[in-house]
Amino acid sequence: MSFHKFRPALGVAMLSALSLVTHAAAPDTPRRPNILLVVADDLGYSDIGAFGGEIKTPTLDGLAKSGVRLSGFYASPFCSPTRAMLLSGMDNHLAGMGTMGELINSFQKGKPGYEGYLNNRVAPFPEVLRQSGYHTYMVGKWHVGLSEEVSPAKRGFEQSYALVQGGAAHWDQTGIITFDANKAPVALYRENGKQVNLPEKFYSSEFYADRMIQYIDSNKGDGKPFLAYVAFTAPHWPLQAPESFIKKYEDTYKVGYEVIRKQRIAKMKEMGIIPKDTQADQGNPVWPKWSQLSAEQKKQEAKRMAVYAAMVDAMDYHLGRIIDHLKKTGEYDNTFIFFMSDNGAEGNTILDEGQDRSWSRMHRDNSVENIGKATSFAEYGPNWAQVGAAPFRMYKAFQYEGGISSPAIAVYPKLQGKGTIKPQFSHVTDVAPTLLELAGLEPVGRTYEGREVIPMQGKSMLSFLTGQAPAVHGKDHVTGWELGGRKAIRKGDWKLVYANWPWGAGRWELFDLAKDRTEQHNLADKYPKKVEELLAAYQDYMKTNGVVDAPGIADRPGYSNSVSYYDDVANEAAPQRTNFYDPVNAEAEK
Repeated sequence: MSFHKFRPALGVAMLSALSLVTHAAAPDTPRRPNILLVVADDLGYSDIGAFGGEIKTPTLDGLAKSGVRLSGFYASPFCSPTRAMLLSGMDNHLAGMGTMGELINSFQKGKPGYEGYLNNRVAPFPEVLRQSGYHTYMVGKWHVGLSEEVSPAKRGFEQSYALVQGGAAHWDQTGIITFDANKAPVALYRENGKQVNLPEKFYSSEFYADRMIQYIDSNKGDGKPFLAYVAFTAPHWPLQAPESFIKKYEDTYKVGYEVIRKQRIAKMKEMGIIPKDTQADQGNPVWPKWSQLSAEQKKQEAKRMAVYAAMVDAMDYHLGRIIDHLKKTGEYDNTFIFFMSDNGAEGNTILDEGQDRSWSRMHRDNSVENIGKATSFAEYGPNWAQVGAAPFRMYKAFQYEGGISSPAIAVYPKLQGKGTIKPQFSHVTDVAPTLLELAGLEPVGRTYEGREVIPMQGKSMLSFLTGQAPAVHGKDHVTGWELGGRKAIRKGDWKLVYANWPWGAGRWELFDLAKDRTEQHNLADKYPKKVEELLAAYQDYMKTNGVVDAPGIADRPGYSNSVSYYDDVANEAAPQRTNFYDPVNAEAEK
């Protein structure tokens, strides 16, 4: 069938480099490569060691040393839109997640691309791989469809164990949003499409690794390649981790935000992740400096970050177990590995949604001693998120670089140079076509399984990763982002971005990312014609992708960057609450 036939015309060099085969290949030709696709949840750009962080991530650091780091890789500013783009190879507004299902406006409901699940206008790459002879396995966060009809089991996965919502506790089945302060939210999990309850003994990263190893072993020795999609829910809040991991970091973060951020940026420059002359963003002045916190608040903040680091460390450890298993079973050298985060670090709060704040205060203990345990329900706030986003501006929910830049690593024996760092632009929509080409498959056309679909917009990164092409996209390539009234358009190295005040300027800002990726110098007034050019490109982007432009995310308390976060820290740490940001007075001073 033409929509996923093998591609014998790839060329001798590419076939040799990647050991691709077709169904008609000779029996002694090496089989097609396995694929291990790993997504971290809300991981900051600088959190892992391979991207400058102090958190112990030996597995990911080892992969980076043996593979390629993509320092110019981009996702969306939110989790479910990124996952829709990852699976479909096309813009989230076309794939069904024009906005997060939790954030949809009434006037967007029923519009094409705003279904709230991975829609039928796309052909998810796991389906295509499965039809071509791959085993397909998935564990972890799904977040692109709640019902059985749109579960992983219906979108190409032979075996799956999935959290279908946007987040959950890591020790048990507690959910993250409740509308009844007296009732704990319950997370929804599906195994092979059917609703299930978690086992009594559960820690998210450990369980997902266990289950993926089981899936891989379930068809061991049958000669077929496999796709293993591991979508960790760490380090997404609530902050929860095993005590043995937390102890590693109990003193690390007592020095405060500014010191850790400075150390990370220096390391990133030393490693070549960012240019040595990078002028790092200093963080939004709305938030307090470390010196402004009380002694008790500092203890709270240091502990929260210690638990966050422990979650990243534990995730890395359990990913290492999967990698070790591949090596022990002889599959590692024939496995293409791709690692990424779904968006920037999370500086917003869930406690302003529904009745979460009341429920948390009534039923959870966020004292310093208890944070990290199953009975806690804590976040790590905007200042640690700005550390995670270093050296960039802002974090998740924003189209500034800190919200959409993702650490990414690709590993395969035939890729270009061990430890290579590639700063050129690449995008989450490029992953699906890359994996299909790796498997020797053509991109899906305009029909799939008897229905009309939209061809993938992404472009394969394979030639780029093997060093046969200098870039994935041309110098004037256009990419857009939009969600809830915040938006951006990038054309080549020029980027136009809008965010509401005081998190942004409240108007379009223009940046030359070739010279200023940290977005320190707004050039909109200096280059008005460039602004017009990019505004026209943004209008084209909206039209092409069916964007229903919507103000609104700034009006939702949880994504207004929680002016109440430090109130909560003060409430947990000391009897007297402290307001660091007064939106009324701030507006008057604007």
